[in-house]
Amino acid sequence: MRRTRRPAILLKDVTLREGLDTPGVAFDRRARARIAATLEAAGIREAEVVAPSRVAGDVELARSLPKRSLLLTGLVYASGPHAAEEVRTCAGVLDRVDLLMPLSPRRAPFSARQKRELLVAVLRATGGLPLEVGAGFPHAFAADPAGLIAIARSAVDAGARRITLYDTNGSAEPFGVYDRVARLAKMLPVPVFFHGHDDLGLATANAWAAVRAGAVGLDVTVNGLGDRAGNASLEQVATLLHVRGVATGLRLSALPALSRLVARASRVPVSPLAPVVGAYVFAHRSPAHLPVPAEFEAFDPVLLGARRRLQTAPPQRGRS
Repeated sequence: MRRTRRPAILLKDVTLREGLDTPGVAFDRRARARIAATLEAAGIREAEVVAPSRVAGDVELARSLPKRSLLLTGLVYASGPHAAEEVRTCAGVLDRVDLLMPLSPRRAPFSARQKRELLVAVLRATGGLPLEVGAGFPHAFAADPAGLIAIARSAVDAGARRITLYDTNGSAEPFGVYDRVARLAKMLPVPVFFHGHDDLGLATANAWAAVRAGAVGLDVTVNGLGDRAGNASLEQVATLLHVRGVATGLRLSALPALSRLVARASRVPVSPLAPVVGAYVFAHRSPAHLPVPAEFEAFDPVLLGARRRLQTAPPQRGRS
C-alpha cells in the first residue's frame, strides 16, 4: 500500500514527570540524567520534567540534566496561589511552561468565569519572561465543548503559545477525541497537543485520532508509565506513526534499549505481550508464518533492530 507523507508530529516525552506518578516509581539524579540523555539520542526534542505539585524541587533537579539540544518543560497550576512566582522560578532553567486549568466544575476554581479570568491573569503576568508559556486543560474531553473553546481562545488572546488537551481520567474514545481536537485545531492559531491516559486501553488510538484531527504534538511516556493505567506509550505511538507515514524524527531502533533502561530504573517490568517492545512481538509459534511474515506482523522487526523467531514454547524460568 502506498503511504502518504504527513506533516511531522512532535512527541513530547513526559516520563520524567508523569512517570513518577506510577506507584512505587522514583528516579534518582543519575537515572534522570541517563534517561534524558537516552531520550535525546533517540530523537526526542522535548521532555517534560517539572510537575505542578513539586515545582521548586523539580526545577533544581532539572538544572543537573544533560540539556544540550533537548528542550525542557514543566507544568504549573494556574489556580495555585503562587502560580506566577512558580513560572518565574522555571525561567532560566526550562524552555517552556504550560499553565494547567482543570475544566471540571468539581475542581477549584469552580465557575467557568473564574477559571478563565484566573488563567488569563497568570498568562498576562508571565508573558514577558524568557520562556514560552502555554495552557493545558485537564478534563478537556468531559468539559462543555463551548466552554473549552471559549477558555482556549481567551488563553491564546492572553499569550498562550500552545494548547494541550488532557484526557485526564482516560475515558475519552477516538471519535470524540477527533471531533474535539479538530474543532480547536481549525480555529486556533497555535499548536494543539494531546495528552492521553490508558485506563480503557485507548491511549494510542486516541493519540492517532488526535493526529488525524490536526494535533501537531502528543505527550508520551516510555513503556506507558504514568498515573493509574499509565499514558500513551512512546514506543507504540512512534511506531504507529511511522508505519502510517507520519514523520516524528525518532530512531525506532533506539526504542528497545530505551524501554529496557526505563524498565530497570522504574522497576516496572514490560509485559512480554506489550506491543512493539514486548518479548513476544516477533515470536511465532507456527512455522507457517515465517515464509510470509508480513501477513502476520504489523511492521518489520528491522525497524527496531529486532529479529523474528520461531518459539514453540515459553522461555524457561529458573526454579524457585
